[in-house]
Amino acid sequence: MKEAEVKALLVDPMNNSPVILLKDRNSSQAMPIWIGEAEAMSIALELQGHPFPRPLAHDLMKQLLETLGGHLEQVAITEVKEGTYYATLHIRAADGSLKELDARPSDSVALALRTYCPIFIADEVFDQSAIESPFAEEEKFHDFVDKEVQLGEFRKRAQ
Repeated sequence: MKEAEVKALLVDPMNNSPVILLKDRNSSQAMPIWIGEAEAMSIALELQGHPFPRPLAHDLMKQLLETLGGHLEQVAITEVKEGTYYATLHIRAADGSLKELDARPSDSVALALRTYCPIFIADEVFDQSAIESPFAEEEKFHDFVDKEVQLGEFRKRAQ
């Protein structure tokens, strides 16, 4: 399994559909998943940190989990069949048992963002669907600045 993060929420210009881009945390590859508009709005609001005045479905799911004493341990995108992705929610119940629920990846991601749980993608699914991240060069630049640039060297040269 590959651990992924939500790298972007985009709109496919060909059909005006929302797409989430899930990036492998350990490579420059990412996997796009086309999602519905309601789920895209829910994900966008959470990514931007703007709570909706009333609970959206994913906020309600989070509240139900918490109220019942459970928590979401992880979500996993487990397979793709005929272009449709499948996911599983791994929920730790109040009694300590682990429950696995079938879910759509878009709902799984929206809930994972709200509960700060990890998102995993099965290796076979990722290998079948991955693309080079359009943000790969930007990430390399940020890594270079964060890890390799010595600000003291710039100061010496400027004097």
